[in-house]
Amino acid sequence: MKLVIQAFIASIVIHLVYMFCTIGIGYIKTRFHKPDITGEWEKVDYLQNEVAFGMVGSPFFLVFTFLGIALICGVVISLYKNFFS
Repeated sequence: MKLVIQAFIASIVIHLVYMFCTIGIGYIKTRFHKPDITGEWEKVDYLQNEVAFGMVGSPFFLVFTFLGIALICGVVISLYKNFFS
């Protein structure tokens, strides 16, 4: 039972690190973007006026990745305990 809890905690941590890094990289790219206005003034493209941040997808995908990563973490933790204990 302790192995299952450790695997779920490791899966939660991996998912949180992934999400925060994705958001952080997007923020840094947005914050430090310097457009090349002088080189692009001749080519005009009409853009949308709304921006949406987030993830579009099935919520089941998140559940399946959570369980898959938990399974992989459980195997890794089990192998680590067998080899180094």
